[in-house]
Amino acid sequence: MYRAVTRHIEVTVEPNFMPERSSAERGHFFWSYTVVIINAGPDTVQLRTRHWIITDASGRKQEVRGEGVVGEQPVLAPGERFEYTSGVPLPTATGFMSGRYQMISIRSGEPFEIDVPTFSLDSPDSKRVLN
Repeated sequence: MYRAVTRHIEVTVEPNFMPERSSAERGHFFWSYTVVIINAGPDTVQLRTRHWIITDASGRKQEVRGEGVVGEQPVLAPGERFEYTSGVPLPTATGFMSGRYQMISIRSGEPFEIDVPTFSLDSPDSKRVLN
């Protein structure tokens, strides 16, 4: 599990390789990832947008920006959590993702960004290299 905390908002990510949706022969690898966002701060906040940077083993980067996550822009009161699962395909057996969410404080209207921890996408087909 990967974890980041920004302004009392905790984001954890757990990636999961999905062999049933992958084919090494076709160069298609697929992962699901579950994100949990916990508001440990004093203010009610809303997730407005997402920005992902997805990098495959060849160093190719893809940026994804959009409104909310999985079709929602969740509002989290102090102590509340929001969990969702999504997925990502890659043409290589490994890669990684990093990102940020734009949030807004409901009380003040102030927008701010929080970090999503960088997380590794590994499959059984990946070859470990030690430096």
